Amino acid sequence: MKLNRFLLTMNTVLVVFLYSEHLFCQTTDIAVVDSTSKTENRLKFGFGFGLSFVGGTNISLAPNLMYEVSNKVSLGGGIQGSYTSIKDLQNTTTFGANIITQYRPIRQLTTLLEFAQLKVNTKTETPTGKVTDDYWDTALFVGLGWNINEKISVGAKYNLLYKEDESVYTSPILPFVNITF
Repeated sequence: MKLNRFLLTMNTVLVVFLYSEHLFCQTTDIAVVDSTSKTENRLKFGFGFGLSFVGGTNISLAPNLMYEVSNKVSLGGGIQGSYTSIKDLQNTTTFGANIITQYRPIRQLTTLLEFAQLKVNTKTETPTGKVTDDYWDTALFVGLGWNINEKISVGAKYNLLYKEDESVYTSPILPFVNITF
């Protein structure tokens, strides 16, 4: 059952990525060439991170690489990892990869579609001993962000595949900060 859901999700994401350039790109028949300007760098490196000590320790890192297909559309992917620890109760480590499509309908807004696959390893202390759980978690996010400037956007994304008792995430809605270089 999970394999079928995973394959359906992968096919949906693949179709969206394949057709997103044709859906969102704008072309013009007029080409302007300025010999004094340099070619614009379309490859962007981004990095997300998190650090929290409220109720335990939470450290997360998420580098990504994006390619600007046009002024409005970017495609990319990345890796992510996190460590969460609640003293004498639970330790969780996750690592995985994601594929991202971003669309900017106007300069101030960014929409995103993100597919993430995470390997989750949890160790929980119980009165009867240690319990470990090792599984894969799949997420499909749609999101909206406000572009503070060309390099920073802040927003939230919603996990369409969220199931409360099966997901590593505590909520289907996650805030995000996207920083590119």
